[in-house]
Amino acid sequence: MTKHWIATYGGHYRALIRLGLPIVVGQLGMIVLGFADTLMIGHHSTTELGAASFVNNLFNLCIIFSTGFSYGLTPIVGGLYGNKRLAEAGQALKCSLAANTLVAGVLVLLMGALYLNIGRLGQPEELLPLIRPYYLVLLASLPFVLLFNGYKQFTDGITDTQTAMWILLGGNALNIAGNYVLINGKLGLPELGLLGAGLSTLASRIGMVIVFAAIVGRSRRFARYRVGMLRRPWAADVFRRLNALGWPVGLQMGMETASFSLSTVMVGWLGTLALASHQIMLTISQFTFMMFYGMGAAVAVRVSNFNGQHDTTNVRRAAYAGFHLIVGMGIVLLSIVFACRSHVGGWFTDNAEVSALVSALFFPFLIYQLGDGLQINFANALRGIADVKPMMFIAFIAYFVISLPVGYLCGFVLGWGLPGVWMAFPFGLTSAGLMLWLRFRQQTK
Repeated sequence: MTKHWIATYGGHYRALIRLGLPIVVGQLGMIVLGFADTLMIGHHSTTELGAASFVNNLFNLCIIFSTGFSYGLTPIVGGLYGNKRLAEAGQALKCSLAANTLVAGVLVLLMGALYLNIGRLGQPEELLPLIRPYYLVLLASLPFVLLFNGYKQFTDGITDTQTAMWILLGGNALNIAGNYVLINGKLGLPELGLLGAGLSTLASRIGMVIVFAAIVGRSRRFARYRVGMLRRPWAADVFRRLNALGWPVGLQMGMETASFSLSTVMVGWLGTLALASHQIMLTISQFTFMMFYGMGAAVAVRVSNFNGQHDTTNVRRAAYAGFHLIVGMGIVLLSIVFACRSHVGGWFTDNAEVSALVSALFFPFLIYQLGDGLQINFANALRGIADVKPMMFIAFIAYFVISLPVGYLCGFVLGWGLPGVWMAFPFGLTSAGLMLWLRFRQQTK
């Protein structure tokens, strides 16, 4: 049995680890950045931590949606790369950057309209003077997130996952250094607090796009792709396919994130301390989510390569091998998080009430991890085979029909407060994971 298992999945495990490890390391850099942001802001001011929680969760909705939209490039480039059509892959990158720029314009307009109505969302009055300037700086950084995503999905699709990893790590290091200087007013600069964190984020996002564009535009290893980028004509069919794949994936991921973002609005009804506790626990949850997503991205690349070769057997094996690895990662990561559960709140704030609320959130956090890993893996597997439209309906049912009503019921109708709002996540993520897995099974019989 063991020999058969190794013969069936061993090569897939090795390939996924080789592909996924650089993505996971890059995601780990983002986790460290999230920790550093929350630590620095939390120790500077609990009020600023509450404001950061509200704004970051609104923008996370845009960022996750835009990441999902850019994933439309992965199956296209993965299939072209699997068939050695490298110039066409470069042409697809050109179309992707154009599509991402248009989507950035739409998101900036929508978030700008939301900014004009920010005072109507029922948040604590003392947070609004902190929320407004921080919001505007993050709004200015949004287009650079989409451009970076376009380059990243291209390099991931051609199995070069290390380039994005190093750029992410460098950008995150710059962001953390900028946070230290601007939040606390070092090197003769004024103490800007939360606004300083936003300015540091803006600078690092601009820098990462400039570096990525320079590498793709000048490095010798991308020469064959540049032929397609610079010399091939505009491909309307590729542009249409990017939108046909990108919008459903973006909406699916956006609805998942919306369940968290709208939950944050509900948490705001409970007050500043609840928002601060919510932000700390979301930072912890990123520890597992982002690392699962790193391996999930490798699954999408691997599946898309086999799908381009019409090899259904290895499409299935790559997807299931990815889930095995995610479960293994989850066991290790959750053991670490569970061992530290009584100390987590104190890392971020000296406020005893906030620390107590954080401890109360560990139960719902732990029980939704299997469902989260399941939905991440099979959502990426479905992206790899370009079966994305049904995911929108699955996401709507899981997050809007199941998750948000459960959060409101437990948090406010039953009076469980913040832990009750968090009870939404196990129901939403697990139901999504089961439906996505069943869809993948059906499509790859």
